[in-house]
Amino acid sequence: MTATQDEIVEQVLNRRGRRRDQLVQILREVQAHTHWLPRELLARIGAALGLSAAVVEGVAGFYRFFHLQPVGRYHLLFSDNVIERQAGSHVLARDLCRRLWIEPGKVSEDGLVSVGFCSDIGLGDQGPALLVNQHQVLTRLDSQRIYEIADLVRAQVPAAQWPAEWQRVDDQVRRADVLLGAPPAQGEAIRAALARGADATLQELRQSGLRGRGGAGFDTALKWTLCRQAPVPEGGTRVVVCNADEGEPGTFKDRVLLRRHFDAVLEGMTVGAFVLGARQGFVYLRGEYRWMLEALEAVLAARRAAGLLGLRIAGQAGFDFDVAIHLGAGAYVCGEESSLIESLEGKRGTPRIRPPFPVECGYLGQPTVVNNVETWCAAAQIAQHGGAWWAGLGVPGSSGTKIHSVSGDCERPGLYEYPFGVTVAQILADCGASEVQAVQVGGPSGQTLAAHEFGRRIAFDDVPTAGAFMVFDARRDLFEVARGFAHFFAHESCGFCTPCRVGTELIVRRMDKLAEGHGSLFDEAELRDLDRLLHGSTHCGLGATAANPLRHTIDRFRPAYLRRLQSPDFVPGFDPDAELASARRVTRRHDPDDELAHAPRIAP
Repeated sequence: MTATQDEIVEQVLNRRGRRRDQLVQILREVQAHTHWLPRELLARIGAALGLSAAVVEGVAGFYRFFHLQPVGRYHLLFSDNVIERQAGSHVLARDLCRRLWIEPGKVSEDGLVSVGFCSDIGLGDQGPALLVNQHQVLTRLDSQRIYEIADLVRAQVPAAQWPAEWQRVDDQVRRADVLLGAPPAQGEAIRAALARGADATLQELRQSGLRGRGGAGFDTALKWTLCRQAPVPEGGTRVVVCNADEGEPGTFKDRVLLRRHFDAVLEGMTVGAFVLGARQGFVYLRGEYRWMLEALEAVLAARRAAGLLGLRIAGQAGFDFDVAIHLGAGAYVCGEESSLIESLEGKRGTPRIRPPFPVECGYLGQPTVVNNVETWCAAAQIAQHGGAWWAGLGVPGSSGTKIHSVSGDCERPGLYEYPFGVTVAQILADCGASEVQAVQVGGPSGQTLAAHEFGRRIAFDDVPTAGAFMVFDARRDLFEVARGFAHFFAHESCGFCTPCRVGTELIVRRMDKLAEGHGSLFDEAELRDLDRLLHGSTHCGLGATAANPLRHTIDRFRPAYLRRLQSPDFVPGFDPDAELASARRVTRRHDPDDELAHAPRIAP
């Protein structure tokens, strides 16, 4: 480690208080200067925090945005969302590699550039898109922009000086309702809650029927009540956390809420802190949204200056609460609340064994409420306007509104907010979709619906959703869609439990085998068995839902599979003779069938 690197590490460690729970943030800030994390640097950080080098390296190796091997000074990652793949992202990536004379996933010989892929970066409505050094995004890529990017990289023009138009991110709000259409939140909900009191505010939340908007749909008032009832360790506090790690492919609603309505998010968190008696809050911001960090920090500073965060909020003595932004480092599993808390504590984002639940024992052993970005926005509206008002929106059991991230084969991608109860067909009509073959609601862990199901309603008792709404018209091969998501889940498995770690990889291998033309009815049976295995035996929700795209497409779009399942008998996934061809050439043998025909048989 060089003297300069040592100085950087010291500065970051001091800024982060040399705290073990800040490890992920320390690694992130150090790597921003060093570009990658060599082993001696990890050992230096570990020694300063009282951790072994193995522990630090284990944390760094868990997150895909930490690099244990060198990457280019320009590290370009194309978003691998299925929608962007269909829009030509892989073709553009190959073109860029060709122009830069490098291979995908490799670093150029001079260390200048590397090109690769990462999972969905929340820009599926304006892709193909890519990340530059995880700090900037480029949208609406085409062949001309790829040509110009290659020139700028070769000229070593700093990415911050690249054309601003390339980095334009539009909100694309197509239909706004009570959340997306709300005016800026500047303390109205906080003052309403203070006037009403903590107990009465919780009762309003209970009356509203608000359920979590992150996908699980858990009763929000019940979650807050359980946290409120949990004992607080001596010297501790209750904690509120905003889960802004929207890693579900096809979802980008939180991106827009954070950019347009971060005040409302913080307002809802502050109301929650008042009800719970919490003094500490976190926004867990996904690493793919690093480009928004400075703007969000500015909103925090403005609210502190206005007396809406910090000490004596809204002039109320003893009401002290502040929020810090914790940036993730690229791990889909951290969208699960216990994984998120592990990451907040500077650890690998491995899901916890429950009980205890986070509301009882969460961040650093303290009672913790974790809610989604959209849920906190809704809580602010309920605090201001009352529970009966919110309950009057939507349908019984699914009160309020829901924001949908619409992308894919439609004329008007973007955000659409409706009261619960809207039909899939209505959303398709509003976004200008035609000849639709399938819609994936809720992302790959949700449901893939066929045309005869478009009359179904978006509601917790019919079609629940975390927010993704991906449209596939008649041109699309649903087998390839499902195969892409199989690769996504295998890549994002945290590896903690064997059924998920191994099962997702076996699904990938089996589907790749079908794609290569070696399918049989035997493979279909194996895929169905793997689906059952994952659905009933994995440690967390990632593994339990990993086979959803497979199950839904193989049942609803069976012709896409039958084309690849022609043989009634087992077909091997490779040609043994072809595999042995090079060995035969070396040994000058010309008996291509001899090894198979005369191989010795081992008695059972």
